[in-house]
Amino acid sequence: MNKIDIYDTTLRDGSQREGVSLSVADKLKIVGKLDEFGISCIEGGWPGSNPKDIEFFRRASKVKLKNARLCAFSSTRRPGIAVTEDKNIRALVEAGTKTVTLFGKSWDFHVHDALETTLAENLAMIKESIEYLKALGHEVFFDAEHYFDGYKANPDYALATIEAAAAGGADLIVLCDTNGGLMPWELIAILAVVKDRIKIPLGIHAHDDSGMATANSLLAVREGITQVQGTINGYGERCGNANLCTIIPNLQLKMGFPVVTPEQLRGLTKLSRFIAEQANIAPADHQPYVGFYSFAHKGGIHVDAVSKKPATYEHAEPEQIGNQRRILVSELAGRSNIILKTNHNNFKLDKGRTETAAVLQRIKELEHYGYQFEGAEGSFELLVLKMMKVLPASL
Repeated sequence: MNKIDIYDTTLRDGSQREGVSLSVADKLKIVGKLDEFGISCIEGGWPGSNPKDIEFFRRASKVKLKNARLCAFSSTRRPGIAVTEDKNIRALVEAGTKTVTLFGKSWDFHVHDALETTLAENLAMIKESIEYLKALGHEVFFDAEHYFDGYKANPDYALATIEAAAAGGADLIVLCDTNGGLMPWELIAILAVVKDRIKIPLGIHAHDDSGMATANSLLAVREGITQVQGTINGYGERCGNANLCTIIPNLQLKMGFPVVTPEQLRGLTKLSRFIAEQANIAPADHQPYVGFYSFAHKGGIHVDAVSKKPATYEHAEPEQIGNQRRILVSELAGRSNIILKTNHNNFKLDKGRTETAAVLQRIKELEHYGYQFEGAEGSFELLVLKMMKVLPASL
């Protein structure tokens, strides 16, 4: 089975999330962690858009990467400007990365109303920009912005834009659901047409405005695309981008695609929390796979079953992605909760001991009066010690 190329755009698209501002030092630290984890391609930013990204690429050029290749991002040339004179293209070349990503318009609505140019000129912008960069020796990815919306509005023109990219020599064409409103059944139908017309490798870039970014990314892989773009923790503008912390383990553990080594995959939870810290965002505790609550068990029946066979209530082994199982104690607990929790804390209780039933009953009584033990590990330990008469009840 072919290896899927994972393209991370946390440093550009992810930084467009409201409240996120990464310094150059932050970005360089993140590059190191992404490379260590085994990401295939790291998009560092748009060197023509701001001084920070210019400095980043200058400093990043001195960093030796083991697994990833660094990529600079920019737009095609502007309307009516020769590609050799376009300042964005010039800045892209000066960034010094072997791999570059160009985005261009594939929706006629954007060509007319955003670029304010003709459909023919837009096709020329795409083809000429890619030809120029290929002549300079770059690997070129073409992001077909708003591709799916463009296809639904004018399929012939949307196809013409990616045919122009292919004619220009693009190494890979990425179909973008930029507004995030694509439904999975639409993706399958549109991809079938694209694959019939385009014979170079394809990628997917999905946004999550309708909650479909992960589903669309995984379906695209099933339909034969070879690159998935996304961000760590799904960071991005509006509702965010496709979440690589969900996509990568699904590809590897559920679909059988080799993405990273098993050892690297065990670093996913740590990577997720590191990126959250750099972005100054509290981790999403309910996030699949890497969330703090992802493998937390509270109900007594669930915990009893998990204590015998974890697969009864877990779809994956938490250790595979560097997470861990957590047993919670509350009024919903059963004796298994108490036993597992105390054994984890080096106490020895079992179902036959009277103290086990007494601890459980006392917790239920206290929670009824408003106490909460889920996040109070120390209070739980003190209660157990008192009930076991290791500590005096007055403490």
